[in-house]
Amino acid sequence: MRAVVGFGANMLLAHADGGAGREALKELEFYAHADLFMNPTAEMADIVLPVASAFEREARPDTDIIFDLATRLGLGEVFWNGDIDAAYRQQLAPTGVILEELRATPAGMRVPLQTRHSKYATPDTGGTPRGFATPSRKVELYSQTFLDHGYAPLPEFTEPPVGPLARPDLAARFPLVLTSAKPTLFCQTQHRALPSLRKRALYPEVDLHPQAAQARGIAAGDWVSVETPEGSVRARARLNENLDPRVVVGEHGWWQPCSELHAPGYDPFGPLGANFNLLIGSKAVDPVSGTASHRSYICEIRRAALG
Repeated sequence: MRAVVGFGANMLLAHADGGAGREALKELEFYAHADLFMNPTAEMADIVLPVASAFEREARPDTDIIFDLATRLGLGEVFWNGDIDAAYRQQLAPTGVILEELRATPAGMRVPLQTRHSKYATPDTGGTPRGFATPSRKVELYSQTFLDHGYAPLPEFTEPPVGPLARPDLAARFPLVLTSAKPTLFCQTQHRALPSLRKRALYPEVDLHPQAAQARGIAAGDWVSVETPEGSVRARARLNENLDPRVVVGEHGWWQPCSELHAPGYDPFGPLGANFNLLIGSKAVDPVSGTASHRSYICEIRRAALG
């Protein structure tokens, strides 16, 4: 890969091992990023392009950039020959809505729809029930497709590859199971700069059981260092009696400051920051989806000398 054009993603904080991702972006010959806000990923770009929000028309839309770029790269025939309206018409065709009519009705159009139950029983042209979108046309609890590709045909539990049972060599140093949950106030790595939201969650937090906290001399609200084989970040301790004493729950997405509340930002690539995904390696991934172990890792927590 020699060049990347990114649209709105903050991939260095959204994926595991952001440090490796950062080094990969440095090696590109060219990187352009289009976004509403500067973020740690956009800061790596050679060019940052402003984009329009859903409520604006001042900037060039992402779709224009994509279609024009595809045409310049010789991919025009799979992008409706650069004709965005042609793409819209194809999307609208199943609804019976005409593009020009929709544009002339900015408040929206009502489309009469008919509820259809048991669509799987609808006969096809040969009179056979259509079934479901599976090779057998049935509801497949047993997946022949998985078996054909060398995977278990039925759901089964597999011990996480980086866990206390699978890696006893690491368990003594990292005895806690690390998982994560999304804060309900924020969307992924966004919105921590908004005072109305940030005032309800000023700092990154990590949940642990009071028993685990007491064993480590940690009180509610203390700054702690969350450590894994990959590195460490900091957060404030929040005690949760509903957790298993062996489990720790972190939050991803912290980097933005909120100047109106004098709430700090956090280094997305260092141990004094709060980037949860720095704790997760990218080598142990799910063999089917390729997903990293964001919710099944190991860690230790220590009280940090941080006010």
